[in-house]
Amino acid sequence: MTENLNLLQEQLYSAVLVDILDELGYRNQGMDHTIRPVDPSFKIVGYAFTILATDVYEIPKEPYKKELQAIDELKQDHVVVATTNGSTSSGFWGELLSTAAQVKGSRGAVIDGLTRDSEKIREIGYPVFARGYSPYDSKGRTDVIDYNVPIKCGNILVFPGDLVFADHDGIAVVPKQLIEPVLQKALEKVNGENEMRKALQNGMGVVSAFNKYGIL
Repeated sequence: MTENLNLLQEQLYSAVLVDILDELGYRNQGMDHTIRPVDPSFKIVGYAFTILATDVYEIPKEPYKKELQAIDELKQDHVVVATTNGSTSSGFWGELLSTAAQVKGSRGAVIDGLTRDSEKIREIGYPVFARGYSPYDSKGRTDVIDYNVPIKCGNILVFPGDLVFADHDGIAVVPKQLIEPVLQKALEKVNGENEMRKALQNGMGVVSAFNKYGIL
């Protein structure tokens, strides 16, 4: 499956997936625009592995316990999709978690919260998207309470196994029951866009091109 995901990452982009989801009546499948890539070149496609975290106000007896358990359960082609329930009290994600996730075969992380170690994350090339940055450690500030459960991330309800596609424009979430038809339609639309682009480059008017291809 990894090779197929690599091909999809090359051919598709978040906007075309959102367009297809719109056509199918799923008009709220793009995450909040404030979740941004740590590096503009970062791109992610893979299957959601969800993590639920929240504020805490004392250091737990076993710091990081569920967070570490969650990372150890990551599999090839997983995308970490984590929410801190609006907390900005710490840099929930960081370089060491990125390294561990990368070794597991995870394709990236989408954090509805803050990250730290951004320069190191860029250096190792593990794609991370987050709302911003903080130097604060999560110990005694933010703690994982569950994982592999439905969560709300970037104002989108995300279930384990949903397809996540993230690039510089934004983050699209394809419900797992729709993955096959959405990908098929998205690839068809990309082919149509390529044809329309050639027509425009050859001087066809945009009205005529839209009437012929029905794409914009």
